[in-house]
Amino acid sequence: MNKTEKTWWKEAVVYQIYPRSFKDSNGDGIGDLQGIISKLDYIKSLGIDVVWLNPVYSSPNDDNGYDISDYQNIMSEFGTMEDFDELLKGMHERGIKLVMDLVVNHSSDEHFWFKESRKSRKNPYRDYYHWVNAEDGKPAPRRSFFDPEGDAWKYDEATNAYYLHYFSQKQPDLKWENPKLRHEIYDMMHYWFKKGIDGFRMDVITFISKDLSYPPIPEKYQGKMWDYFYASGERLHEYLHEMNREVLSKYDIMSVAEGPGTSTENVLDFVDADRNELNMSYHFDHAYLGLLPRKVVAEEGWKLVDLKAIFTRWDKALAEKGWGAIYFGNHDQPRMVSRWGNDSPEWRALSSKMLTTFLLSMRGTPYYYQGDEIGMSNIKFDTIEDYRDIETINWYNLTKKEGGDLERFLSSHKITARDNGRTPIQWDNSSNGGFTNTTPWIKVNPNYETVNVANQENDPDSVLNYFRKITKLRKLNPVLIYGKYTLLDQDNPDTYCYTRELDDTKVVVMLNFKPKKALVDLGINISKTEILISNYNETITQKSNGEIVLNPFHAVILELN
Repeated sequence: MNKTEKTWWKEAVVYQIYPRSFKDSNGDGIGDLQGIISKLDYIKSLGIDVVWLNPVYSSPNDDNGYDISDYQNIMSEFGTMEDFDELLKGMHERGIKLVMDLVVNHSSDEHFWFKESRKSRKNPYRDYYHWVNAEDGKPAPRRSFFDPEGDAWKYDEATNAYYLHYFSQKQPDLKWENPKLRHEIYDMMHYWFKKGIDGFRMDVITFISKDLSYPPIPEKYQGKMWDYFYASGERLHEYLHEMNREVLSKYDIMSVAEGPGTSTENVLDFVDADRNELNMSYHFDHAYLGLLPRKVVAEEGWKLVDLKAIFTRWDKALAEKGWGAIYFGNHDQPRMVSRWGNDSPEWRALSSKMLTTFLLSMRGTPYYYQGDEIGMSNIKFDTIEDYRDIETINWYNLTKKEGGDLERFLSSHKITARDNGRTPIQWDNSSNGGFTNTTPWIKVNPNYETVNVANQENDPDSVLNYFRKITKLRKLNPVLIYGKYTLLDQDNPDTYCYTRELDDTKVVVMLNFKPKKALVDLGINISKTEILISNYNETITQKSNGEIVLNPFHAVILELN
């Protein structure tokens, strides 16, 4: 074993559950905790180790639960605290750990703290949020990701002042500069850890530190670089270190930062174990590859060479210290097969398996999103009326107001919109894919009649059973977890190939990202290798000149003898 310290959260496969879209148990069209409980044996069968559960706290649902009105209660649509306790117990009985979302850059405007804060300038909770009195003038512009006008300062008549909201108007930013606020948050974290949860995924945690003079945004941070300005607060690491000291260090848990604004230059400031802050962080460098502002698809699209460069650069940054997170899909992203593979009927299954092979064979903890294990694809809404996500709706309205190209916007969001990843899980070919017996909160993808769990359960060649096979493979082969990563054939525009090496074991991973045959020359003789897994049943062909022939969307892991 190399010098990388072994821990359970490095060896885990994380499965993300978006409860609103997982399984409806009570016929209201919304997924809930009892729905998840009913599928615990299915979740266990996947071979995953950790469930990351999106927010289930009390919320008015302006941003699907990321606007929290009570951090120590359960949203009524999802159930009760008794349901949560039953879920946690059921997971632990099956050897599954539970990681919750920690959303503390902002709260809901319906949280007790904010309702008090806006009552008067002298209220004890006033300093829990960022307020600027109107007579002092409106502060320098800040961009809001979800505001209808894109403005992060909201005027509030009650006290003739502006409050800061990086996201929706109903998501006022918390003032971490106030130690009373910080310790209320730490007490809340202790509450959940004492219940027995196993960690937190920390929503936009990089944004919590603000410059209270609210200066103009420097020119270098304009455009796509706003994230980097928001993440550059000078007290950010002071707060994270304090959080670790006061809470995280006291439990055997995992912590992962959603890290907008992080880079390969600063990521170790967050995840170097010697700094006593967080375990790992995930970035957005690949998520925005080939995209223009408002997730409009660039005409030239994205290039595999660039994708390889991004993952390789991040692996290098974490090769000696720290730890990374590997993902393609989550609740903020479209379906991975539609974004990175090919969701046509001919190639959907093969390219899904290929992408899964990548996620489960890279160095770093893999995060795998619900439904990707059956190759769910984008729903590709035709009209704005079908969308439920405030991000797409507000951007559409802003584009319309500006006289922009709405047709191009809607066409792009068929590929990039977050709602593509939020359509309900397709359990079987019954009405609404078996998700609910009534009208679902968002439409079910019409392909549920063919793409569903029931159809794939007993098919040994299904996307679902391939996922089960590769989670087992990863556990049996430490080289796929801790092994050194080396990129091969970096300029090949069609294939992504790399080795993983640990002690005396070496494997090579070959992935064809294109719907055509591809050639790779890696200088290996495949007759001296063993196939650990492949998404094709046929043997690999090697030409007399040493070139290996990969089929369309071929994925194979070979162990070198």
